[in-house]
Amino acid sequence: MGDRLRMAKGERFPAEWKTFRDGETGALVRQLTDYKGHSHHLYFTNSGWYDGGTRLLFGSDRDNRTNLFSLNMEDGTILQLTDLPPGEDVSFLSASVNPVRPECYYWAGRVLWALDLRTLEERPLYERPEGFRGSITSVTADGRYVCTSIWQEVLPTELDRGYVGFRETWEARPLSKVLRVPVDGGKAEVLHEERYWIGHVNTSPKKPELLTFCHEGPWTLVDQRIWGLDLRTGRVWPIRPTGPGERVGHEFWFSDGERVGYHGSTPEGPIFGAARWDGREVSEFPIPPGSTHLHCRDLDLVVGDGSSEDPYLLLWRFRGDEAEGPRRLVRHRGSFHVQQLHVHPRFTEDGGGVIYTSDHTGYGNLYLVEVPEFEELPEHMEAL
Repeated sequence: MGDRLRMAKGERFPAEWKTFRDGETGALVRQLTDYKGHSHHLYFTNSGWYDGGTRLLFGSDRDNRTNLFSLNMEDGTILQLTDLPPGEDVSFLSASVNPVRPECYYWAGRVLWALDLRTLEERPLYERPEGFRGSITSVTADGRYVCTSIWQEVLPTELDRGYVGFRETWEARPLSKVLRVPVDGGKAEVLHEERYWIGHVNTSPKKPELLTFCHEGPWTLVDQRIWGLDLRTGRVWPIRPTGPGERVGHEFWFSDGERVGYHGSTPEGPIFGAARWDGREVSEFPIPPGSTHLHCRDLDLVVGDGSSEDPYLLLWRFRGDEAEGPRRLVRHRGSFHVQQLHVHPRFTEDGGGVIYTSDHTGYGNLYLVEVPEFEELPEHMEAL
């Protein structure tokens, strides 16, 4: 037999999806990918939807390579967007979509690339210095800049594979920089730098002058996790000051671009919280322990990912000063073994569904579960 033709950029593949109802909750689930190699959506702070919500970006290990793909939500067909070689240093968890033009951005090797989602043309925007690692990318609300951070890798790490070197990197206080890179070309601007490990740069979806970043490291040890930054002036400030015995993180923007959500714990127990970008109007609610990532579009429904020992997507409903729930949405059975297999739930743009990753079949795949009426879902045993 002759050599098999490998997959290539621009190639289209038939739909892989199938639907089923969760055996415990009755929620309707659509499995979006089905391949014997790991697939995952973008990190939960970044929306992978584009083209009016009809297409979804995802990373996938196919043909012994990792590439970026697009899923057509109308018929399930899949389009390969990149053509990277085997062994390329890339993680599409950190990719981001431009909110005003059909373009996305991702790191491959040391280069930050722009990809036209219609023509599939690529162009380099920035090359980070030797010895520096890149963090998640995020685009300003006006679509003019990609924001990200880089940090000096002072020791070997495998952060995507079990957080190897995580605490040691925090202890080393690496030089870190928050960058603003023009999407139309031009010199990258350093907005902020310091000798503290910086990560999780997230731009406001409504205010192009605002972003958050974090002091990365073990949550119980970092001095202050969540920071705000004004892109016009470079001013930084703590958004949710962290007191003794407190830990917060996994921050994300609400859809209004005004508030930042997070979870963590105080001496009284686990919490979910929200604060305005300037640190005012803080609201915090006690929740049962367990979930490692939580997401919402507003302070109405919140989804959590449970854990490998408690493998459920959980919903809370917020009414006034009280949180109702959790209710079970779906049993995801995810392993959380490596970053690409973290469940990372995120509400769809209309709030009617939740996208998540699970490897309960042995391989990571994308799933989309519809959100029924809250009262129709069973209470989680932790709430009983």
